[in-house]
Amino acid sequence: MRKTDANGGAVVKSLREYLGVTIGIVVLLIAAGFVGWAIGNSGKQTTAESTTAATSIDPAVASGAHNFVLFACGQCHGPQGKGGVSPDVPALTTIGSALTAAQLRQIINHGLGVVADPKKPFMPVWGQVISDTQLNDIVAYIKAGFPDVPGATPVDIPTGQGDIAAGAALYQRDGCINCHGPSGLGGVPNPASPDKSIPALGSEFRKEFNTDAKIIDVIKSGSVLGKQP
Repeated sequence: MRKTDANGGAVVKSLREYLGVTIGIVVLLIAAGFVGWAIGNSGKQTTAESTTAATSIDPAVASGAHNFVLFACGQCHGPQGKGGVSPDVPALTTIGSALTAAQLRQIINHGLGVVADPKKPFMPVWGQVISDTQLNDIVAYIKAGFPDVPGATPVDIPTGQGDIAAGAALYQRDGCINCHGPSGLGGVPNPASPDKSIPALGSEFRKEFNTDAKIIDVIKSGSVLGKQP
């Protein structure tokens, strides 16, 4: 009897241990499922919120925000037109509401600044580069008060990859690519220049500007003539 009792007790103990382990596993599975659901639901909620925020913006305004970045407007007028880059370049958040859409289009197309003083920044002449649709969209973005538009941010400048990689990103971020073309191929019209086009930055350019100092000087002055374009 004692042996039977011992065996029975062992069986009961084994059953209890088995049930305990089984229940523990079930609880863990339920907890894991809940966590997974919570994470997935949270991601869906974030995505939904982002989608709602994006779709609530007028398409022309959203396009204008992306073009504002594409044409490096923020490099002079500050991110979202807030200024602070140069005392000679106004914040568009201030003057954007004061100027009419027609006035803004005129300035963007034809440039603005003190031509007589090459040391002062000059608003580039974008009329030969930007399309009418892009122009109107940028104006719409300015007149809308620079709302946040997901993805309308300048390209990141890589670190720890050397000057060439950083320079390539800066070439894009600062708008050089819009006039001198991808990989410096050029080809954009410039009616006021002697050859009627913006130069390519290939071998001919490097023959004339064969030192870092010469390249830095032409970037700062904005013209091989040492005056504003």
